[in-house]
Amino acid sequence: MDKIKIAVIGCGKIANDAHLKPLSAMPDVEIKYAVDLIKERAEAACKNFGAKQALVDYKIALADREVDAVYVLTPNFSHYTITMDALRAGKHVFCEKPITVSYPLSKEMADESKKQNKVLNIGVCNRYHKSVELIREYVQQGRLGDLYHIYCSFRNYRSIPGLGGAFTSKEKSGGGVLIDWGIHFLDLILYITGAKIRTVTANTYNKLGTDIKSYVFKDMWAGPPVPDGVCDVDDMVTGFIRTNGASISFNGAWAQNIDQNEMFIDFMGDKGGIRLIYGKDFTFYTTSDGVLQAVKPDYKIPNMYEREDLRFMEAIRSGLKTRSHIDNVLESARLLDAIYESAGKQAEIKLA
Repeated sequence: MDKIKIAVIGCGKIANDAHLKPLSAMPDVEIKYAVDLIKERAEAACKNFGAKQALVDYKIALADREVDAVYVLTPNFSHYTITMDALRAGKHVFCEKPITVSYPLSKEMADESKKQNKVLNIGVCNRYHKSVELIREYVQQGRLGDLYHIYCSFRNYRSIPGLGGAFTSKEKSGGGVLIDWGIHFLDLILYITGAKIRTVTANTYNKLGTDIKSYVFKDMWAGPPVPDGVCDVDDMVTGFIRTNGASISFNGAWAQNIDQNEMFIDFMGDKGGIRLIYGKDFTFYTTSDGVLQAVKPDYKIPNMYEREDLRFMEAIRSGLKTRSHIDNVLESARLLDAIYESAGKQAEIKLA
């Protein structure tokens, strides 16, 4: 079996923390190019993960006919341009979340993948998390009964990432805590339920990081702060979603003046309920013979990034759509746009 030769475009945090290690361990995959605007990062990927050549210009990799696929692991604003270039160059593409900074651009990417007959998968890693898979089975088996409402909280105490940099610039990121953390929570909910969105009501807030120099923080990954930078994105979001099934409510904050970090999702049914601790395990609450029960399943949790990377390689070989194919993720992109539109218009948004 010939090796699948790939180029990894963007050698920053998500590449190093999530993808380069599992890709380097796959016997049927060769990382031919590591590409980054900061060449030292690309060179480090060669040294640490066996990439064959470091590049600054990704178009050199796209011009190589031996390259079968590319990973787009760059800042949000560049996803569209690099992915479209790669598809038109005849490459399969894995693009990290969010698809891009708006639903119309995301739809263009989906259309281009069909036109070029190439796989385009999106980095919605939680769809490959064992806990998410099990909860989806519980819902489909009817163990929760009528699933009528879902609530999720993704809130941290004064932890805006890289304040003043790319994370807090709307031009570069497309949004704040919603597009960074919220997409993971809302996408896994849509995956578990298969829900179609009907209406969205939301508010976003940009409160705690506007004065960058005086901002006091508990944590700042992707830091340090950039004193003369920009912070024009949401540091908090709240909303309510009606679907063709369960309703959904959510609260998210990179930063709040409450010293509590909450990362969970509650699934509420008339026969049972589930609390999922994000990225970890879950507890199933129900009754049996008139007795209240709290059941915490015991299971191993494999590396979800490794699993999604393996499915991408399988999709390249088979041509079959996986759960992270762009067509299966577009509803999440449409939801993000609707939340921001509702907050901007201060009105409920109805979706067809």
